[in-house]
Amino acid sequence: MGAPLGRDPRRQRVPAPGGRRDAREPDGPDRRTVVVGGGIAGLAAATALAERGVGVDLVEREPFLGGRVGGWTVRLPDGTRTGMSRGFHAFFRQYYNLRALLARADEELSVFRPVPDYPLVDAGGRVDRFRGLPRTPPWNALAFALRSPTFGARGMLGLSPRAALPLTDVRVPETYQALDSCDAREFLDRVGFPEPARHLAFDVFSRSFFAPPERLSAAELAVMFHLYFLGSSEGLLFDVPRTPFHALWDPLAAHLTRLGVTVRTGVAVDGVEPDGTRLRVRDAERVTHADAVVLATDLPSLRSLVAASPGLGPPWWRDRIAAAPTAPPFCVLRAWLDRPVAPERPAFLATGGRAPLDNVSVLDRYDTDAAAWSRRSGGSVVELHAYAVDGGDQDPVRQRTRAGLWQRLREVYPETREARAVAEEVVWRADCPLFPPGGFAHRPTVATPVPNLALAGDGIRVDLPVALMERAATTGLAAANHLLAGWGVAGHDLLTVPTRGRSAVLRALATRLGPGRDTRPGSRLPV
Repeated sequence: MGAPLGRDPRRQRVPAPGGRRDAREPDGPDRRTVVVGGGIAGLAAATALAERGVGVDLVEREPFLGGRVGGWTVRLPDGTRTGMSRGFHAFFRQYYNLRALLARADEELSVFRPVPDYPLVDAGGRVDRFRGLPRTPPWNALAFALRSPTFGARGMLGLSPRAALPLTDVRVPETYQALDSCDAREFLDRVGFPEPARHLAFDVFSRSFFAPPERLSAAELAVMFHLYFLGSSEGLLFDVPRTPFHALWDPLAAHLTRLGVTVRTGVAVDGVEPDGTRLRVRDAERVTHADAVVLATDLPSLRSLVAASPGLGPPWWRDRIAAAPTAPPFCVLRAWLDRPVAPERPAFLATGGRAPLDNVSVLDRYDTDAAAWSRRSGGSVVELHAYAVDGGDQDPVRQRTRAGLWQRLREVYPETREARAVAEEVVWRADCPLFPPGGFAHRPTVATPVPNLALAGDGIRVDLPVALMERAATTGLAAANHLLAGWGVAGHDLLTVPTRGRSAVLRALATRLGPGRDTRPGSRLPV
């Protein structure tokens, strides 16, 4: 699997605020914090606080931990109880803070297994692969482009060097200040990204954020290129959990229990209100008086909770929370087939130009529950994803999406045309954050106007080049650090990919040219 916490010698450590190592006061009451939300952000915040001696109540609405990376079990027609989740998740090697969190309970990260390749097939059947690429930028990008059937040397020659320079010197928040006003599609037009290769940018990056390209900030796209490819030598291959998601978080939950954290699942928090210098947290079971609170929920839950807490925060902040946007719905269809897919099929395949299908996972390649079922039945377990489905809250659209996913599976894996689904589970959700053009300045931040309240989650702003699960873990640690600093207690260092482009020459060139505008007709994008 490789080094548990990464190999890139240029990864950076962001020092935490200093202070004493323990929040407990010999002659005073123990600090008490409520963490609302048991997803990655909440687990990270609870862990970081408890490791500094803070008493923590972790409250999660669902009956399981892990949030959007959690899972549950379903019963199949043959009586098997097996895992189900919201879909495939890639644990990239540059997810330093997330991997460090999991390593608290599994030092070698033995729960993971590497994915040997991550092919992408476009509408014409052309396949791009990431296996065997150099790890270090810019050679990884150059090698990938030159061997790509949809990019190649001609695509390299068609790029606009000046327009592409922001990709070589990504900084946060400066990149957002320069590019956030434009969308991802417009930015790639400006760069001269070849049309046949658009699926590489849109399907790997934009749609991974559950957003159509015209609704994704160009700055977010640039930060993603930096995190996954141009700024990191960890590579674009990733690990997947052997353990089903309903059991993935059990070791960390046991670690939290050993630290004295009270973990309550299946409990929804109804409101948070100021109570003198403390906060009062209401849920269906009790009222808790806390020294501090971390709200580590998804954005729809955060909006609802703040709306139900009229005394929490000033109007401008409440308006900002209410306006935090979410992405269009997405669909996960998991099917237990009565026969195997072809043995050469990869664990994960991304697709471009094959709407509504965005990717196919073959779970019995890595998931222990699915593999056990496959051995017993002789069948296979596949999972189909459709991201950013406009109208996905309407039943006719959902029916068309389901039918379209099956049609596309039979196109990309023809051996499934005769397969029968002995069981099928379909999940629709619409709770992922959206990062539209112009939205960065209004994004909620970890610190809030309420001194003893912090926010965490993958929709919360943190000025580091992180995304998705790693943003959730990083904001959880940052929320804990924010509260600990207020008590004079040392926080936890953060790790990140380099916070600037790796090439000094390209950085200098980007600085020298500075902001400008393309002079080609029709171009509107500032660079």
